[in-house]
Amino acid sequence: MHVRTIDVDQHLFESRDTWVDHIDPDCRDDALRIEEDSAGWPWLVWRGRQLSSVGVPFPEQSARIGDEHQRRQRGAPPLGTLEELMPPAYGTARARLDALDGFGFDAAVLFPNYGLLWEDKLSVDRAAQRANARAYNRFMAETVSDGDGRLYGVAHVLLHDPAWAVEEIVRVSRQGLRLAMIAPAPVDGKPLSHPDFDPVWAACCRHGVAPVFHVSGFESPLHAAWHLGEPEEEDQLLDSIFLWVAPAVALANMILSGTLEKFPELRIGVVELTAGWVPSFLLHLDGASDFHAQRRGGPYRPLSLRPSDYFLRQVRVAALPYEMPARLVGQVGAETFMVGSDWPHAEGVAHPMQAAEQAAHGLEGPNRDGLLGANAAWLLGL
Repeated sequence: MHVRTIDVDQHLFESRDTWVDHIDPDCRDDALRIEEDSAGWPWLVWRGRQLSSVGVPFPEQSARIGDEHQRRQRGAPPLGTLEELMPPAYGTARARLDALDGFGFDAAVLFPNYGLLWEDKLSVDRAAQRANARAYNRFMAETVSDGDGRLYGVAHVLLHDPAWAVEEIVRVSRQGLRLAMIAPAPVDGKPLSHPDFDPVWAACCRHGVAPVFHVSGFESPLHAAWHLGEPEEEDQLLDSIFLWVAPAVALANMILSGTLEKFPELRIGVVELTAGWVPSFLLHLDGASDFHAQRRGGPYRPLSLRPSDYFLRQVRVAALPYEMPARLVGQVGAETFMVGSDWPHAEGVAHPMQAAEQAAHGLEGPNRDGLLGANAAWLLGL
């Protein structure tokens, strides 16, 4: 039987007017936009404030980004407009399907692109945050509806207003979205295990929407002192090295505080935040919990399963090909890992299916099927 192959980490590029065109009319002045500066370079802008620079990446061509950065620094003009430089497959459903056919993948999960990093920067205005997230979700739902059942869009859901989050989960589920990008970070000083968020996790279970942790605009889990000397706020080296810390802490909190026991149907994805940390994390999750229970005369919280069992039961993690996921499958088992290409980002791979096949080399049966598609299908609730 053919197991549907699914690339669980691709990106859908927004146009300069995506948020303006999809935001509620009374919030139009708060819409994110892409606008050029006086030298012609594009920026993601909010209320006239430049949030982050905007460009067109190409897989496995990080040096092009460096060249563009140097051109900006020198005051030289860009080599073309976004519209001139961007391949059609980056932003439209039909062209993306053609790209999937060329790669050899049956389906792909689509995350935001220019909309990945704005969340924390708009935290001064929660209403504007919600309005722009909902605008993006409308755009993604339109793309999915044109995707012939092969494009699985990821909604952007914020937790600072749990009632709004529940409403948005219900709404995007009705529009065919099965995943929701949620930041692996505290919300107004509350951990993700806080009872205030229980209605959100219940809604995810009830409506078949899986929360996914992904690179996005959340507060760094590292103390600000460690970032001293970093030249740029939006591209920090230490956060790139320690991508795994935020999801590891969030999942430990949700497991040890009983959230995953309380919601056994909650499916959680971890994408583009690396996967090599998982074997060690599971070892220490159980080992430290046992040691803590011995010192304290009882567990941190009474749980019916071993802490690692909740992770193995309810969490799926995307591995980039360079992480040798076949090795990880051998250490953890057949049901945890998925393949993600990060296409078409510069740190992604140019030939996703070819890279996935190489990553699965040596795996057979459920081990191979799980990595190439079955685990992603489980996360999606297919």
